[in-house]
Amino acid sequence: MVQKQQPVISAASAVVWRDGKVLLVRRGRPPGKDFWSLPGGKVEPGETHEVAALREVLEETGIAAQILGFIGIFTVALVKVEYQINCFAALATSGEAGAGDDAAEARWVDILDLESMKLAPNTLDAIRRSQHFIKP
Repeated sequence: MVQKQQPVISAASAVVWRDGKVLLVRRGRPPGKDFWSLPGGKVEPGETHEVAALREVLEETGIAAQILGFIGIFTVALVKVEYQINCFAALATSGEAGAGDDAAEARWVDILDLESMKLAPNTLDAIRRSQHFIKP
């Protein structure tokens, strides 16, 4: 029997830093409802992954940012779909964090508090990988 391949959705996200803290959103809808994750979402037709990541950060949190570098591609396989997420390190340039779009909450989090949070898959790994882009 041949297995059907599940659709792959191209997505982008960013680990956004400000004053030693990282920007996280608590998801308000599936997939990932009630998990804390990086702001991000689907890449729209004609967008680059970088542009999509910055757009999603702004839509979900009200924070404008600039890309510092590429972290990697993370795969999240769900029952009916697979997300391929291009993730970037970024620095906040303006705005105040507030929930928008499909985020139930947005806030700056100290990295020491991450271990006690209900994090979405790959979130902690992406944050750790992004740290070398941040100058002390």
